[in-house]
Amino acid sequence: MTLRNNLKTAVLLAGLGGMCMFIGSFWGTTGLVVGLLLGLVMCGGSYWMSDKLAIRSARAVEVTEQQMPQYHAIVDTLAQRAGIPKPRLFVSPEQQPNAFATGRSPAHAAVCVTEGLLNTLGWDEIQGVLAHELSHVRNRDILIGSVAAAVAMGITFLANMAQWALIFGGGRSENRENPFAALLMVLLAPIAAALIQAAISRSREFEADASAARLLGTGEPLARALERLDASAARIPSQVNPAEASAYIVNPLRGRQVLGLFSTHPPAEDRIARLRSGTWA
Repeated sequence: MTLRNNLKTAVLLAGLGGMCMFIGSFWGTTGLVVGLLLGLVMCGGSYWMSDKLAIRSARAVEVTEQQMPQYHAIVDTLAQRAGIPKPRLFVSPEQQPNAFATGRSPAHAAVCVTEGLLNTLGWDEIQGVLAHELSHVRNRDILIGSVAAAVAMGITFLANMAQWALIFGGGRSENRENPFAALLMVLLAPIAAALIQAAISRSREFEADASAARLLGTGEPLARALERLDASAARIPSQVNPAEASAYIVNPLRGRQVLGLFSTHPPAEDRIARLRSGTWA
């Protein structure tokens, strides 16, 4: 699992660098060099700063054992069962019930739950959610998700730059002479990034669900939690950056979802059915 996830990460990083250079080439040789430098900065940042960026984006605050003893006690137990270091624990003021894990490795991981989750679920269901997030940590899924988010944000940023160049007449002369090809690139690059991110995220959610059920010896607490979280996500809006939605246990933008093709999560009913069928055992 670790080797496969490391390979996925390497492919994503290479893809980000290549896409940055491709979009940068819109401005000729200088743009190609700038695109390469931006790609290197984004790749390095997504690896070393993924946890800090995700926590800051969620406006989360670290909580101590004295502040939230039950939160810490559950994670202590689950981390020992999973054979990983205990991650740092955070709470976000977000009112939509949700949770995510972040960090480049089990030794540099963080888990965050929202105030909405703490106010909505019982501790048995929260344990199922935390087992899911710690499974992401153990499987190193969080690095893949962080890099995928950086890929999506980086490509979208560069495509927006190219769009402004089209509007104001910048870029190479052949691109000005063939604006339809350049426009197609501007439109398709973010779509391609979203599709890649969605495919990667959906596959790892099923595995994290199964790993969580094995940690607990039952899939029922997580199944019940997913039912309530998915229903809440459809009702309660969230301001999560779309590029970071894949990190959460349920899609925080479910209420805004238009096409299932772009969904970063498999359907909740499929996940619940697998958990209750016992196929994870």
